[in-house]
Amino acid sequence: MEERKTILPHKLLLENRQGGTVTGVLDVEAFDEKEILLVTNTGKLSMKGEQLHVKRLNLEKGEIDISGKVDSLMYLSKNIEKREESFFKRMFR
Repeated sequence: MEERKTILPHKLLLENRQGGTVTGVLDVEAFDEKEILLVTNTGKLSMKGEQLHVKRLNLEKGEIDISGKVDSLMYLSKNIEKREESFFKRMFR
């Protein structure tokens, strides 16, 4: 029998800029102490800040808990992704 994954709708809960929970997460594309890049069911989400850490990740449910100081949240459009890709391609030629 085929297993069905139940991904929650996309929701973002940020508590006093000191971390929180994101649902609707399909993948974690990259992360370090300054940025976490998530793929959600509504597009890519870039979270920038200081001392960022992934406390809990459950991709089966589509949930992630983070801690650290969040300075900015930005949803990336397809145009921005292509521009960034082009920049990196030019840089590493």
